[in-house]
Amino acid sequence: MTFIDIPASLAWPAQLCGFSIAATWIASLVTGNVSQVDRLWTFLPTIYTGYYAFLPWFKQKQSFFLQPYTPKELGWNVATHYSPRALLMFGLVFIWMWRLSYNTWRRGLFSLNDEDYRWAVLRSTVSPVLFQVTNLVFIAGIQNVLLLLLGLPTRTAALQADRELAPSDYALAALALTLLAIEFTSDNQQFAFHAYKHAYLAKKNGKVDAKEYDASEHWPGSRLQWKPEDAERGFVTRGFWRYSRHPNFSCEQSFWWVISLFPLLSPGTPHLPSDSDFPPKHTLVKAIFTPNLWKPLFDNLYVALKPTFIHVLPAIALSALFYSSTLFTEGISAKKYPKAYRAYQKRVGMFAPISGTLYKVLVNRLFDSKQVRDETERLIWGQVSSVDKTE
Repeated sequence: MTFIDIPASLAWPAQLCGFSIAATWIASLVTGNVSQVDRLWTFLPTIYTGYYAFLPWFKQKQSFFLQPYTPKELGWNVATHYSPRALLMFGLVFIWMWRLSYNTWRRGLFSLNDEDYRWAVLRSTVSPVLFQVTNLVFIAGIQNVLLLLLGLPTRTAALQADRELAPSDYALAALALTLLAIEFTSDNQQFAFHAYKHAYLAKKNGKVDAKEYDASEHWPGSRLQWKPEDAERGFVTRGFWRYSRHPNFSCEQSFWWVISLFPLLSPGTPHLPSDSDFPPKHTLVKAIFTPNLWKPLFDNLYVALKPTFIHVLPAIALSALFYSSTLFTEGISAKKYPKAYRAYQKRVGMFAPISGTLYKVLVNRLFDSKQVRDETERLIWGQVSSVDKTE
């Protein structure tokens, strides 16, 4: 009898998650570095996803703690037949892992001495006790649980009765690969920018032995025409960063939303709500204006939407984490570059390019003077836009 009734499909992942929480928390106390989870972020979602994709490969009895196994409660079909959909999802997550691992490695974040600069900022603004509570509850605890959640869409796919690939799987796979390509290019553009920035500023400060910037050392798609004003500004605004303040974060979230949709768009259950899951339109309209029908209407909507909500919860949780952490990151950037970054925030959307476009159409043209528009363009891109030059 266990203290918590854990479903059989979560038995081994819960073991690994609990061990990872304890290990990363203890390691953070021993080293004084709380970025231990960051070094596992690239691997754990792939491990959880791989566990569900390869369930038939494991034995049905666990011989020792942390040994992967396939509980008998999952049934003979799950224990003996691979799910093509789950394998496809694992393949995409495996590619995601290599992209993120490469970016983490070249930035030096796998070094045990490296710590995310944001934790240092947070440590300086809160009491030591509150910081350690945050370390245990959020940094080690919640983040590890989130990494487990990212593997659950593959669990759904592995447990589906109808597991043959459908047209939706091919379409989602193509979309996922496109998002990874954009994210990879965005990361490369940012990396190339910082290489140019450091080389330019080093030369400006008289460091004659500083390494020159060489565009050929960087990936195609990131060999942009960097200018001195880019380095002086301090943050990247060219390439994909012209249309989103965080194109890599946007693609990262979108990738996991796509992963969540694989089992929901497949022919089998669970599935996204359809018209048959909701009352007829005329009944729905009548219920909205009839207080006595509000509770039955809510109950009906709850039953229809609950399965979908549960299966997209990992993506929702990840987006919530990215939104809150990005606000914190941008607060630091706005203090570091108070005028230019505020202009960048005003002109370009945080994640979605559409927000920047709406600003240009609704605000930039209707309310700001040409002088204000020119100054905003100069702060962000170092020049007046070709559109405004013609005015």
